[in-house]
Order: sequence, then structure tokens, then C-alpha cells
Amino acid sequence: MTNANLDALDKKLIGLLAEDARISNRKIAADLDVTEGTVRSRIKRLERDNLIRFTAITTLSRGERFRIAFIRVQAELEKIPDICKVLEPDPNIGALIVTMGRFNLLAITIFNDLDSLHAMASDKILSLPGVHHVETAIAISTVKYDLRVARIL
Repeated sequence: MTNANLDALDKKLIGLLAEDARISNRKIAADLDVTEGTVRSRIKRLERDNLIRFTAITTLSRGERFRIAFIRVQAELEKIPDICKVLEPDPNIGALIVTMGRFNLLAITIFNDLDSLHAMASDKILSLPGVHHVETAIAISTVKYDLRVARIL
């Protein structure tokens, strides 16, 4: 199912759940002026079709010492799919995005110390066939972070 198959009610329902996934079906039904049964069946269909998923997300301030880093990768275009296959399963990479411009890939990762970031960027990524250059940037503060865009933790 694609976004084109979502009607206005589906979009409103997803919007409410995105703001507060713990909102009751009764409250959603009242807000959208539909029955609870309609809300339940829509949520069930959206989950079944993999359009929504409920999960617990930790916050960035959970007491652990870690940093977020952005690793930009410049690689041969034909090697991008192979590089992604190697990097995608890594649990330390929260987002892997194919980009246009000077760099082909952006990996968003968390690390506890500079040695682990260096190992990820230099030993793991830079050593992959087709990778020519890796550049890292470390987040020093978070001004805004929307969990709907990329769940890092």
C-alpha cells in the first residue's frame, strides 16, 4: 500500500498517533468523529500493511555518555548497494541514507568514545571496496530532534 491509498481519515489518525501513540481509541474516535470500531480496524489495517508500527523509543537524555556522529561517505556509485548491505545490519548505525552531492551516503551513528567512532569510520567503512573518502562530524548539542525522522537509539 502506498501513500496514495491513504484517505483523509487514515492521515488524521496517523497524525494523532504520531503525536501520542498512547492516545486511547476512544479519544481518537471522539476527535475524528468516528466510532471506536472504525479506529480499531483502521489501526489494525495500518499495522498489517506496515504503514505504522508501535515501539518504545528511548530519549537522548537517558543518562548514558554517548555522542551522535554523522559519517559522510564518498564512494563509487555502482558500489553503493554493496556498501549499504554491509553497513545496514550494524546496530550502531541508526540511519543510513543514500544522498546526492559530494558524498553518496550518510550514516548516523552513536558512539561512546572517539576510538569506537574511528573504528567505525576508518577501519570498517573506509576499508570497504569502492569507498574513497570518509568524513565525520560529531554533534555537540541537539537543538531539535524529531524521532519520526530517524530513530537513532
